[in-house]
Amino acid sequence: MSQDSNGVAGHRAAGRGRRRKPATRRRGLVIAAWSAAGVVLLGGAGLGWFYFKLNGNLKTVDIDQALGTDRPQNIDNGSMDILVLGSDSRGGANSEYGQDDGGSARSDTAMIVHLYEGHKKASVVSIPRDTMVARPSCVTPKGKTIAASQRTQFNEVYTLGGAACVVKTVETMSGIRMDHYIEVDFTGFKNIIDNLGGVEITTNKPIKDHGSHLDLPAGPNKLNGEQALGLVRTRKTVGDGSDLGRIQLQQAFMKALIKQVKGIGLFDNPKRLMDLADTATKALTTDKSLGDVKSLMGFAQSLQGIDARDLQMITLPVTADSRDPDRVAPLTKESKMLWDALRAEQPIPAEATANSMGDKGTAGGIVQQSP
Repeated sequence: MSQDSNGVAGHRAAGRGRRRKPATRRRGLVIAAWSAAGVVLLGGAGLGWFYFKLNGNLKTVDIDQALGTDRPQNIDNGSMDILVLGSDSRGGANSEYGQDDGGSARSDTAMIVHLYEGHKKASVVSIPRDTMVARPSCVTPKGKTIAASQRTQFNEVYTLGGAACVVKTVETMSGIRMDHYIEVDFTGFKNIIDNLGGVEITTNKPIKDHGSHLDLPAGPNKLNGEQALGLVRTRKTVGDGSDLGRIQLQQAFMKALIKQVKGIGLFDNPKRLMDLADTATKALTTDKSLGDVKSLMGFAQSLQGIDARDLQMITLPVTADSRDPDRVAPLTKESKMLWDALRAEQPIPAEATANSMGDKGTAGGIVQQSP
């Protein structure tokens, strides 16, 4: 992977150039997926008769069959690694966010969630969509083999090879086997937020972004699904306007969402719980091992002890790509520190992000959790 010796040079430009117009409306879908997986079935056995309906809602991808044995070792130490992806297909109900380009989709937002042993804390690593990565050879969902490439934009991997190819690329980058895969789309994101009754945030400045059609005053705001989607797609009017700043905004919103989920008393409102479970299972695509109510219930229960304060959230250590200043490339040394720490069940060291273009700026501080 290429690395630019100029460190943070080109920060404002990186990740922003030469994008097709529809791409300005494609970000942030994954914010719901991490929380949705934990709220889908919080009612446990109380779902009862709803079991078969929810099973029918779920869509799955058989990652294990697609990748076979060509994967990192599966280490059973109590930890868990989940690739959470936001897809941007323009088909069906998502067409209002841009023109369908023939049914293809990109993974414009991606997070690797590492649950430490005991599942009481987690590290979350966001991968910028414009990161130039080495992609291994993959077999597409239609059975076509695509040759490996030493230089592919990360969010194009999904378009080229589907979910299994994204998992294989992430595993090649990190040397860490992904235990699970979760994907969510535009419409699913909005519906989850609306079923939660909205998300309360506080902004320390007004946000008015024409690209995402968002207009929020400074102070407390209760966002519905459409507004929440607008917030996590906002870029040009927050921080320095880069996509790396938008990731900070998404991470801040994610923490507010988790706080909201843990504080709304789902157990006290069975109808609300059923509606949310129905909506979330329709919104998610998971790996096959999570693709039934019983398995998803167990996974959700394993997340209940994690609060927003238990999350360490960073962006993959990157710098301006040496061949294209509008793209970014992983910092080799710092990325190794990151992956080594997760494999060793250690917090991500500050040294891993000190020279990175990610996690800089002020965008993340614009959104705060409401009291």
